[in-house]
Amino acid sequence: MSTPRVHYPWYKKEDTDAFFALFQNNIANFVIIAISMLGMGFPAEIVFGQVLPGAAVAVMAGNFYYAWSAARLARRENRADVTALSYGISTPVMFVFLFGVLLPAKNLTGDAELAWKVAVAACLISGAIEAAISLIGGWVQKHLPRPAMLGAVAGVALTFIAGEMLFKTLEIPMIGLLVLAITIVGLVARISMPFRLPASLFAIVVGTALAYLIGAADSGKFSDAFTHLGFYPLLPNLAWYEGLGLLFTTMLALMTVILPITLYNAIETMNNVEAMSAAGDSYSVRECQAVDGFGTLLGALFGGVFPTTVYIATVGSKWMGAGRGYSLLNGAVYGIATMFGLIAFIAALIPVSVVAPILVFVGMSMIATAFNSNQARYYPAVALAMLPYFANYLMTRFNRGAPEVMQGISTAIGALGQGAMFSAILLGAMCAAVIDRQFRQATTFALVAAAMAFVGLMHAPKLAWYAAPDFVHGYLLMALFFAWYAWRGVEPATRGNATAD
Repeated sequence: MSTPRVHYPWYKKEDTDAFFALFQNNIANFVIIAISMLGMGFPAEIVFGQVLPGAAVAVMAGNFYYAWSAARLARRENRADVTALSYGISTPVMFVFLFGVLLPAKNLTGDAELAWKVAVAACLISGAIEAAISLIGGWVQKHLPRPAMLGAVAGVALTFIAGEMLFKTLEIPMIGLLVLAITIVGLVARISMPFRLPASLFAIVVGTALAYLIGAADSGKFSDAFTHLGFYPLLPNLAWYEGLGLLFTTMLALMTVILPITLYNAIETMNNVEAMSAAGDSYSVRECQAVDGFGTLLGALFGGVFPTTVYIATVGSKWMGAGRGYSLLNGAVYGIATMFGLIAFIAALIPVSVVAPILVFVGMSMIATAFNSNQARYYPAVALAMLPYFANYLMTRFNRGAPEVMQGISTAIGALGQGAMFSAILLGAMCAAVIDRQFRQATTFALVAAAMAFVGLMHAPKLAWYAAPDFVHGYLLMALFFAWYAWRGVEPATRGNATAD
């Protein structure tokens, strides 16, 4: 007798919570892009008429694809609890493209339009590289221990998501603490809200209303938002063509920025897909890296300048019980909001302290997954993989405004913060391998770390030969130490990556 097919809904109540979490994550990036580019001197016609529509096309395409992919997985496994992967602009990569590609290109050319075209070409190349990397993505995932990959994700979650968003939550305590309470009751304890409203929607409505009642919302910013309303069609253009000519002649040095950040983006996708696998939904890393690469390419063809990725917040959506509807809604809303200039309007309407607690929950769920999906003996490896992101957080937040303060804390912060994703994974992988007494594998990871430090992918501000000599020597000494134990023939322990004690 055949098993009856399970119905996989287009949309369900839990998708609303996940939509608001993902929407706020994406809108924060869009607003940062707009403010930063306008501040650099890029005209509103390029920012609102080209860059944001291009990014919206990529976000739409990726979210629609991953909704379809979730339905395919649900049919294959006959499950109704499959969650679509979240998709959007990678925040760390966004900052690199803003200040490592767009700003230098504008300074070199003195022309905002030419600088935008160079950045479009850089985005196109980044997408092509990530699509090519997808050919080996599955192999890399198979050979990297899960504690290392999930520990790196948890490091991002603790610092840049849960930690920073908790700061934002408490900037207006009357609002933030109330919304945090609603989030804990509705999303953590899963207790129903008044009128059966989704917890995140209830939190945003109550928090926003309270913000205006106590005068905490910026009414001036609200009125300014109307100036950006208009119609911005999503149309392809040839900006990338002229940009390629400039990129490969007068601005070839920008490739030293594009290559490492694309590798970072590909590994970020791999880690986030692995996190979803640990949470119960197994997607193909190779396919996801290819989709992210082609999504980035598509965005560049429409004038976008920022690579896209599977979002780290996907596990939070899984914990909320979302399906595919939140992904479909996110893509559609972004397309409409961008075409009519509603991004600035929406960002002005809802104070940050209202949505920040929801993102605190997302970070909490990701950290919990990193530990829940590994055996207890791997917890030290997870914890070690988290630590480089403390340095990365300090470096990215304080190095520009107060470098002397950061140096006073420790001279190692800058070096550890550079290439934190790579060092987090490799340190966690070494620890996991040693826990399993796989000393040959630990030796290999140490040698890979030495090679990456040698070329500047880790512990150095830019690519160069022999870029971080002290770290190269340190990793080589680690490799020798591990190799000695491998030579002694220490008996391996039984390895168990996937299940928790």
